[in-house]
Amino acid sequence: MNTASCPLFGAGLGLRRSFMDELDALEHKPTDFLEVAPENWMEIGGLLGKKFSHFAQKYPIVCHGLSLSIGSPAPLDEHFLIRLKKFLDKHNIPCYSEHLSYCSDDGHLYDLMPIPFTEEAVTHVANRIQRVQEILERRIVMENVSYYAAPGQEMPEIDFLNAVIKLADCDLLLDVNNVYVNSINHNYNAEDYIKSVPSERIAYIHIAGHYDEADDLKVDTHGADIIDPVWDLLQTTYQHHGVIPTLLERDFNIPSLNSLINEVDQIRHHQSEWEQRHVATI
Repeated sequence: MNTASCPLFGAGLGLRRSFMDELDALEHKPTDFLEVAPENWMEIGGLLGKKFSHFAQKYPIVCHGLSLSIGSPAPLDEHFLIRLKKFLDKHNIPCYSEHLSYCSDDGHLYDLMPIPFTEEAVTHVANRIQRVQEILERRIVMENVSYYAAPGQEMPEIDFLNAVIKLADCDLLLDVNNVYVNSINHNYNAEDYIKSVPSERIAYIHIAGHYDEADDLKVDTHGADIIDPVWDLLQTTYQHHGVIPTLLERDFNIPSLNSLINEVDQIRHHQSEWEQRHVATI
């Protein structure tokens, strides 16, 4: 893990306004770190802004962006990046991640569109990532995304991902559920994919639930509980790369805070289980 880019540990949770007060009222900290979309907080002042500042002092915070659109043919929104840098600096947030996809051209598309897996796209995206890192004065973290079509594909997804990360000299947010969903939808081996990413580039991990449209079509929704095959793939990830900070994503059909904490505790259980096995083999 690149600790200089994302100095995290343990199990994390995406922070939602609906349970901020309930989470803050707990006597213990049920999560080791929190994740937010910076676009949802950058311009917020007043009471909510004060609440966010309070949480940023109480918990390590990571930002997972929604609108960078790193693969877009349109110019980077450098005005947005300057505002983002001020937000990250203000709250001492060291880690900013984004999706290896695009969501805009002349305007926002409100969806994550697949970047063609081509050598030309590798160069295009890597150059844009390097420019983002120059502006933010931070090494950023790119996430492997779910996709449902692969237009103009010239190389496997894993080769494209690794080529971008290497050329851009950035880090990886490894989304285990996305690997599982894509492996079903595009008929590849999920464990082989996991084993092919460079351990030293993985800053942290996402894990989430999805929707079963059909046996051969899974939809990444972040709106359901994590299923056993995805938990198993997380264990495979730990076995191959070691225990890496892991965050529970839940964006829709959000259950009670207790239910979310139970899934965060499951992450901790798998982390502890791997560490015990590792110690036993030394």
